[in-house]
Amino acid sequence: MAKRIQFGSTGGPEVLEFVDFEPRQPGPQDIRVRNHAVGVNYIDNYFRSGLYPTPLPSGLGTEAAGVVEAVGSEVDRFKVGDRVAYAGGPLGAYSDLHVLPAAMAVRLPSSISFEQAAAVMLKGLTVQYLLRQTYKVEAGETILFHAAAGGVGSLACQWAAALGVKLIGTVSSPAKAERAKALGVWEVIDYSHEDVAKRVLELTDGKKCPVVYDGVGKDTWETSLDCLQPRGLMVSFGNASGAVSGVNLGILSQKGSLYVTRPTLASYAVPGAVQGMADELFEMIASGKLKVDVSQQYALSDAAKAQTALAARETVGSTILLP
Repeated sequence: MAKRIQFGSTGGPEVLEFVDFEPRQPGPQDIRVRNHAVGVNYIDNYFRSGLYPTPLPSGLGTEAAGVVEAVGSEVDRFKVGDRVAYAGGPLGAYSDLHVLPAAMAVRLPSSISFEQAAAVMLKGLTVQYLLRQTYKVEAGETILFHAAAGGVGSLACQWAAALGVKLIGTVSSPAKAERAKALGVWEVIDYSHEDVAKRVLELTDGKKCPVVYDGVGKDTWETSLDCLQPRGLMVSFGNASGAVSGVNLGILSQKGSLYVTRPTLASYAVPGAVQGMADELFEMIASGKLKVDVSQQYALSDAAKAQTALAARETVGSTILLP
């Protein structure tokens, strides 16, 4: 018998329960992983709240790192005892044991700890596809990235700096501004008392940005559009403040024939591609260009506390659970 976090109804963190469960046997193409560390992410709140519907009762979480404990009959990429990490597949990573398709897992080199991997897989792979695939940033470009001191933003600041990109990061407080500066942000805007669009105009000498990365959602949608150059790309990759809805496409023409995309990691980290993405991420960490900050650690049984802190934007860097 193992332990996991599950929810039988949608709502706030209080719906989460710490229960006994019997993990299923791996199917032919599955592996069963004994988790050593589990990642906590905003997307977990979306499933728990019902924004992203899922059959109930349900496990929670899609990111963790651990050791392979069992393999399906058709699996040849992994064997029992292999160190692995994952950031996709079925919900249920908030657990001692998790069964998932082998194609969703990646080999974890010995140079990366379980805690680092659990803290970085979803956020790091997200930054990889945002900066290297959705819009391939180039040295010398000036870009805007919202929530620069958060989990994804903390990694984006460092990765952009390593590529020679001038990243303007938005933050909500002086403390988070200092954190972003320490992570290599080119310029920081504290939106609690600064006009973001006006400051972007000033910082770019009136040129604005070719791309804006926005994981905040509803609250920053119009501001983000106002920071884009004509024919610029708005990358709306998250809903921290609520989903963007009721969009009038005409506003894109009014603000300069803008492009908009709503990408998800699932569309990029597909079988055959995810290991390559992870290898680039792990190399960035091993080289010292990307430092993983595990700022908050909770016991698995305290998952509700972790989600409460994350939703209240009280966290910096990454948060993990320890089974």
